[in-house]
Amino acid sequence: MNYKKSPIVLEGLVFFVPLALLSVISYVFHILWLGGFFSAAALFVLWFFRNPERKIPEDAKAILSPADGRVLKIEEVDGNDMLNGRYKKISIFMSVFNVHVNRMPCTGQVKDIRYRKGKFFPANLDKASEFNESNAVLIETADKKEILTIQIAGIIARRIVCWLEKGMEAIKGERFGLIRFGSRLEVFVPLETEVLVKRGDRVKAGETRIGCFK
Repeated sequence: MNYKKSPIVLEGLVFFVPLALLSVISYVFHILWLGGFFSAAALFVLWFFRNPERKIPEDAKAILSPADGRVLKIEEVDGNDMLNGRYKKISIFMSVFNVHVNRMPCTGQVKDIRYRKGKFFPANLDKASEFNESNAVLIETADKKEILTIQIAGIIARRIVCWLEKGMEAIKGERFGLIRFGSRLEVFVPLETEVLVKRGDRVKAGETRIGCFK
């Protein structure tokens, strides 16, 4: 089985296994309340790292949400050290209750990946974009359009996972990584893109159309 398609993301095992062992030890020594606590925590970890299948839209012009969560903001911004010109930026907040597996917003070649160490401000704050730990992935489509997706760690997130490598071809809707516990995703799309969501909308990774190429 492809580990990316397993029902539980395997990166979660580093949390699940110790909790499960502590649960068993607690029950062996008849400390039932503690065993119950560790059992509940282990089950929460399994639920948090769930990895459901998604029905990917076939619309070639659609740009898909890379994350489950809530749209925080849509704005026009200047490019950065990975982009030139003006872009539309869509910010999505993932709470601890959302699925945290991230999916590709479009099909294209991975032109660049840049990881940045940083702080851990709450991911729903704007300063998280500037100061928090992050991982930026730049995708170039077949018709030379560029899409930048940035994974941003939150207040309790302590590791960003990215399964992509520079130069590889990525397919729209496929899994490309995750962020452990509450976090934020930002998507930079060409200025002429038609945005299909608004602030406050709930979106699902790999299913919700957040934009459309012109």
